[in-house]
Amino acid sequence: MGRGKSVPGERRPSGRGSPWFQILISVLFGAVLPLVARDLPSLFKGVHMSLIGIAAVVAIVILFLASAIKIVREYERGVIFRLGRLVGAKGPGLFFIIPVVDKMVKVDLRTITLDVPPQEVITRDNVPIHVNAVVYFRVMNPTDAVVQVMDFIEATRQISMTTLRSVLGKVELDEILSEREKLNQELQRIIDEHTDPWGIKVITVEIKDVKIPQEMQRAIARQAEAERERRSKVINAEGELQAAEKLRQAAEIMQRSPGALQLRYLQTLSEIATENATTVVFPVPIDLLSALRGPGSSRGEG
Repeated sequence: MGRGKSVPGERRPSGRGSPWFQILISVLFGAVLPLVARDLPSLFKGVHMSLIGIAAVVAIVILFLASAIKIVREYERGVIFRLGRLVGAKGPGLFFIIPVVDKMVKVDLRTITLDVPPQEVITRDNVPIHVNAVVYFRVMNPTDAVVQVMDFIEATRQISMTTLRSVLGKVELDEILSEREKLNQELQRIIDEHTDPWGIKVITVEIKDVKIPQEMQRAIARQAEAERERRSKVINAEGELQAAEKLRQAAEIMQRSPGALQLRYLQTLSEIATENATTVVFPVPIDLLSALRGPGSSRGEG
């Protein structure tokens, strides 16, 4: 039997080459693929929306943690308010707050240097001067520094300016120039009393510069010159007094010992002889001549 002929009653094998399979494939590609191709953009869109939602959730969680975690340095404190009510001060280190509900205000506990601008002051003796100062203070109670005053640095500056004018206006110019340490202590005490309810401790106050008018500077210079002249005259008079006292004591000693006076004259003569002088004038007292004549001459006169 040849290959081209089929035997009656024989069944042909089914497979990929069969017509039924080809029909099935064509139906799948013709009906299912258009449906898949039509729904594919919506499928991708749904996946994209899901990724956006996940990213949004992750971003919200990160922002929540960033707002909840607070880090305060060693020299700082965080004053916490919860729904407007004071909770207290926290720190240093890491701690958590409730975002949106809690609010934190940082306060620096280091020493603050406050420069008081120049103030025009009229002293008790009616001398106009310009004075500036520097104030060193630090926050001891951060809760009071936030709750009791709106801006504790500006408030301390204003009270320092007022106190500086008030204290220096009660003293004279000479006292300002000569007793600064006493005035510094007085300023520190008064400013510390005013700032203590704010939780602030004033460490020290120093008067930096005192500017005096030119006319007053010349008057002070004349006064200082007169004072120096007075002191020089007093010192000179005291020297004369001490010299006179020593001369009196020397005269008393020489009076008790006549030979001492002769020795003194001879010493003076030897000092004059050492100089390069051609003529020497030396006074000889009568007492010395009588002492040199001796006892024999006195008897002959008798």
